[in-house]
Amino acid sequence: MLKIEVEREDDGRWLAEVVELPGVLAYGTTRQEAVERAQALSLRLLADRLEHGEIVHPRLT
Repeated sequence: MLKIEVEREDDGRWLAEVVELPGVLAYGTTRQEAVERAQALSLRLLADRLEHGEIVHPRLT
């Protein structure tokens, strides 16, 4: 399972980041929206890596 860290920015937006997948972060107007966007982005990234025969992540294999 990948951990998603969430924090609220000074401008009120929420930022969700998947630490184990560098570059996977997403903003949302609500906490839930940011988390859902980060989850979707994570799945797309992992699917792309699998499709291209790349190592996905040691915790996921």
